[in-house]
Amino acid sequence: MMREAKYHTFAVQLMEHLVVPTFVLDAAGRVIIWNRACERMTGVPASAVLGTRRHWTGFYQQQRRCLADLVLEGASARVAEFYEIDRSLDCQTGALSAENWCVFPTGRGRRYLAIDAGPIYADDGTLIAVVETLRDITAQKEAQSALELLASLDGLTGIANRRAFDVRFESEWELAARSGQPLSLLMIDIDHFKIYNDHLGHQCGDDCLKRIAQIIVGETRGDVDIVARYGGEEFAVVLPHAGLDGALSVAHRILEATDRAAIPHHEASSQDRVTISIGAASRNSEMTSPADLIAAADASLYAAKQRGRNLIVAQRSVAA
Repeated sequence: MMREAKYHTFAVQLMEHLVVPTFVLDAAGRVIIWNRACERMTGVPASAVLGTRRHWTGFYQQQRRCLADLVLEGASARVAEFYEIDRSLDCQTGALSAENWCVFPTGRGRRYLAIDAGPIYADDGTLIAVVETLRDITAQKEAQSALELLASLDGLTGIANRRAFDVRFESEWELAARSGQPLSLLMIDIDHFKIYNDHLGHQCGDDCLKRIAQIIVGETRGDVDIVARYGGEEFAVVLPHAGLDGALSVAHRILEATDRAAIPHHEASSQDRVTISIGAASRNSEMTSPADLIAAADASLYAAKQRGRNLIVAQRSVAA
């Protein structure tokens, strides 16, 4: 018995001095260990949580389940309800793994944590405790997010690139198909851009592309609409929850803002300034895929070009 007590004391001391932030709950969900690394990470002293079920106060502003609680409850299916990423590999063992943002109530900021929680069983199979360990991987997450953002942006204009457009447009199409909400698309092309680029040089051409991108962004809903460089001198604007009338309103604002910008273009425009053509289309009952809406907006853009440029053409149909 003395040997067992000695080993128990050693195990507790080892847990207390681990450099990895760790806490342990007993089978009733009460904190029995809150080690020093956990104190340093959260700013919450062990004395504030030992013997309580208030371990959540170290990580969250409002009461909610921690990963250790889900292990105690055998609720592996609920990990996605509380955590951004579920990395659990084998839930049959009872162990869970997840990642999540936490805003420490003690004012230590917003951190991204990798969290593991696993059960401890007695020899007879009875659950006696759950151990949760935490790792601060904020730097890795921010670096990953920065790389993902860069990969989704057009290097010249700073707006979404074609790859990001394809992903977001597909997502918005599926949402509109499920909800029945309208979805519209503008395809925008700079008129006579090749002549402009060839006459004034690529630097001026690049500056023109950036100016037009800024104009489009300035006339759209930054928190809702998706503005992308579709290719070359062509841009696309996805307008969720907007029918054709709403899309035309945005298109007219973009056309007028481009005219006000008065970007000089003496070689190919009767306006002596850069102009754009816009094709507009909205999702309708005959369309079965995102490609159908793109084709409709493209056809409208082609019609605008054929009719003399510097104007808007809309596909007219009954919205679904």
